Amino acid sequence: MQQRNREKTRDALLSALASVGVEGRKVTITAVAEAAGVTPALVHNTYPDIAEAIRQQAGKSSRQQRDNKIQQLAECTARNRELRLELDAALRDIRQLASINETLRQEIATLRALVSDKVAMLDSNQRR
Repeated sequence: MQQRNREKTRDALLSALASVGVEGRKVTITAVAEAAGVTPALVHNTYPDIAEAIRQQAGKSSRQQRDNKIQQLAECTARNRELRLELDAALRDIRQLASINETLRQEIATLRALVSDKVAMLDSNQRR
């Protein structure tokens, strides 16, 4: 008896799958399950082949979803690589600017000392 019910449910699901697409409704496991009078969990757990057929018809097969995720991962990895290169370049620029900034601070301090007459400049001939 249970085998007969499974066959009836399978037939109802396949019929619902065909009718949902024809009716212009979005083909989802939930929509097909409702049309067949069963729960989406039953489709997932008892009829995985029908669930996969529904996904394929909706353009979301497991393989297609996996391939899309792999493609997204590759794109994110490439973008991550680009961002790391940009970060490295920005850090190099920051180090160079910090060095220039320190040099300028020292020059400003020297010039301020000269202006305030606190530093006596020696003639270049006297240094030797």
